[in-house]
Parts: sequence; C-alpha cells; structure tokens
Amino acid sequence: MNNKISDCEMLSAGLHEECGVFGMYDLSGKDVASSVYYGLFALQHRGQESCGIAVSDTKGPKRKVSTHKDMGLVHEVFTKETLEQMKGNIGVGHVRYSTAGASVRENAQPLILNYVKGTLGLVHNGNLINANELRHDLEYTGAIFQTTIDSEVIAYHIARERLNTDRVEDAVLRACRKLKGAYSLIVMSPRKIIGARDPFGFKPLCIGKRDHAYIITSETCALETIDAEFVRDVLPGEVVTISKDGTIHSDTSLCISQEKEARCIFEYIYFARPDSYIDGVSVYASRIRAGQFLAMDSYVEADLVVGVPESGNAAALGYAMQSGIPYGNAFVKNGYVGRTFIKPKQSNRESAVRVKLNVLKEAVNGKRIIMIDDSIVRGTTSERIVKMLRDAGATEVHVRVSSPPFLWSCYFGTDIPQREQLIAYNRRIDDICKIIGADSLGYLGIDRLGGLVKGKKICTGCFNGVYPIEPPAGDIRGEFEQ
Repeated sequence: MNNKISDCEMLSAGLHEECGVFGMYDLSGKDVASSVYYGLFALQHRGQESCGIAVSDTKGPKRKVSTHKDMGLVHEVFTKETLEQMKGNIGVGHVRYSTAGASVRENAQPLILNYVKGTLGLVHNGNLINANELRHDLEYTGAIFQTTIDSEVIAYHIARERLNTDRVEDAVLRACRKLKGAYSLIVMSPRKIIGARDPFGFKPLCIGKRDHAYIITSETCALETIDAEFVRDVLPGEVVTISKDGTIHSDTSLCISQEKEARCIFEYIYFARPDSYIDGVSVYASRIRAGQFLAMDSYVEADLVVGVPESGNAAALGYAMQSGIPYGNAFVKNGYVGRTFIKPKQSNRESAVRVKLNVLKEAVNGKRIIMIDDSIVRGTTSERIVKMLRDAGATEVHVRVSSPPFLWSCYFGTDIPQREQLIAYNRRIDDICKIIGADSLGYLGIDRLGGLVKGKKICTGCFNGVYPIEPPAGDIRGEFEQ
C-alpha cells in the first residue's frame, strides 16, 4: 500500500511566492556578507530557484562590487570560502522563485549596473503589470537587456533618473512613480542603501538594527536570525534611505490613503514564516484565527484535526482550539530538498528526485479526519492527499481550506494560474468535493479575511476579480522572449 506523495508534485501544484530580499549597511565598517547569508537562509521559504549576494566597501572605490549568485538553495550556492572573499560593509541579497522571466542563472539577483555615476545593485520582490511597456520604451532608446525579468527594467529606470538627480534616493523615487504593480525593492548605491515599497503594500518590507548596522528585509524572521531588533515596517508607498549618518530618511510622497492599500493576504495565510510579523500583525496568529473561523463556520464532527505541512498546521490548531476536537500530526515531511529545488516548468519537475510526504497510519487509522490546507489551486494535490489518508485507514476525510476559493488569476507576484486551470472556476463546492474525494469541503469565507489581519486592507482580486489596479489585458507572467 502506497501512503506517499512526491513533495515535488505537492509543491508544484501549490502556490509560490516570487522572492525574498535582504539588505544591510554596517556603519562601523564590518563585513556584512555572512549576515546577509544568514538573512537569506531565513527567507529561503520565499524562493528556492536561485539566490545571490552583492557587497561593496563604502570607503573603497565606487565601482568595486563583489557579487556571487547561482541557481540553487542558499546553502548550495555559498560556501564558507566564498563568503570570506566577499569584503564590504554594505550589501544586498536575494532568493528567487520566478513568476515572470525564465528560471535561468542570468535572471538570478542581485542585479548590478555599472554606469556613469558608479554602481547600482538591486533586489526586487513582486511583479510589475507595466513592465512590458517600460521595457519597450527603454529598448527604443538604446537599452540592451541582459535578463528577462522586470527587475532589470526597474534598475535601468533608476540609473537613468540618477543622471538627472543629485541623490540616488531621488532617482529611486522618480523611477517608482513610473511603476505599476507590486514591488518591494532594496537598492545599494556606493554609499547608501534604499528601500522602497509599492503604494498598495502588496509585498512586505521592514527595517531592523543590530549594533551599528541597519537592515532592510522582507520579513522580521530574517532580523531575528541575525540577532537584530525590529525597528519598524516600511510603509506602503514609502522610500527609506540609510546613509553614513545612521538616520533613516523617509519620503512618503507616494503613499496613498490607507483605505486603498491592498496587502497580499497570502503573506499571512501561506507565504510568510509563521514567526514573522507583517505590518504589526503576527502571521502565526492570523493562521490560528483562520482555523478558528473555519470551525465557527464549517464545523463537522470528527476525531482528529490535522494540517497539511507546513502552512496548514497553525490553522489546524486554531480549528482544534475552537471546536474542541483534538489536534494531531498525520504527516511526516522530509524537509531535505537539496538540488532538486522546485522549478516552475513541468518538464523540469518530471526529472526531479522525489522527496516524500508520508502519512502516519497509526495516527489516522479508524478515525474521522479534518484536514486543513491553506488553499486548493488545481486540486490534484488535495485529491492525492485525501487518497493517502483513506489508504492509511481514515474512515472519513473532511477538507477545510483557510482561504476562499481561487476564481481569478494574480498579477502581483503570486503564481496563481489562469482561470481555466483553477479547480473552483465554474464549479460548485459540492463538485470540487467529489473531485478531490473528500466527505465534505469548506472554504474560509471572503468576509473573514479582514479578521485575519486586524482590519488592515488587503487584495482580494484572486477571489472576486476586484483588483486594486486595473489588470493587464493579457497574461504578463510569462517570459519576455517572443
């Protein structure tokens, strides 16, 4: 009897985040490469395709930047020797999963531009909906692109604006005025580090401090990993600059009304590490609340509540707490991935070494199981996991999902496929339930989402088609090559 499912199959059928970013400036002159490495290690969940680090010495030549990047996980790409050779007290790092642009080494970040003003290093999390237009404008004025990612479009615009501004932060601000979509950026100039977050706040960005060093990064968990203290979140629309005087300079001219902000709810449901805080809200607490809401709205009698690792575990605990049904573990996940990191194209997935998710037969045999998952995309994974539980002896399997059903695509950095590939598209819940083989199925109500984030404004476009920005006419998530 086979009670196993390929981890590669499971993850490829689920959701993916685009990237994680990390920047650090040590005002005392100490090398930062090692700290950036550990910061990226903490952000590995945000991208497993490629990673990279770029560092520079703020007291050295302006054009000397040490860069190392490659395909693979952080611990695969970097060695102790590599890090020791990277000298510099200012640096940026990146982990990537591609939603736009090919999964190749050329698209790994950081991006480094050498231009008349010196050097510019950039890391980016998000997805621009007007990247094609901005790229076209640059190409017709002589720009030659080395990558197929929208991040290079941003870097070029910053470099061009820098020619007409006295300060690099002003160039970043002027470039950001042209961008439409989701972006959390960190820019490294020879003497400054700049962070920028889109006005809607789609993607998280925060500031930390350790001794005489400042950090800008995607999640607070990266700060804790390097023993830095959290200072504050970067506001949606804010551009922050850290220079040698050690103060945080802020420009809020791009900020919009808080009522118009649109954070990605999946940062709280799935993407972020549970020990992170985003805009003052605990990710773990959000997932607990999601499970509690599910128990209030979709209660069913059962013997055990289990979560699909890893993001379903906290919601399962919340369901158990609210319902009084015992919480338990039904799965053993082998977390070792190695060089079989998840790649987005089916042709690559098929050649990956299988990493297994096993069912604990002793835990589920003869029991009525409530299985909590963060989402159902195409339904293939849910169908297989339900079958696994039944094969292991579960008498009933009731599926509860800590998000509403996906009905629309995402254009802002979450890898949600086109509508026709979504299992919930043009199907009733009863029909979905039959397809995945569950005894019952319940989703989190869209009206519950605000309760997960203490009323902060979120994007609900993938659930109801109401986007904070008019979406592009075509699918922009593919590669730029024709």
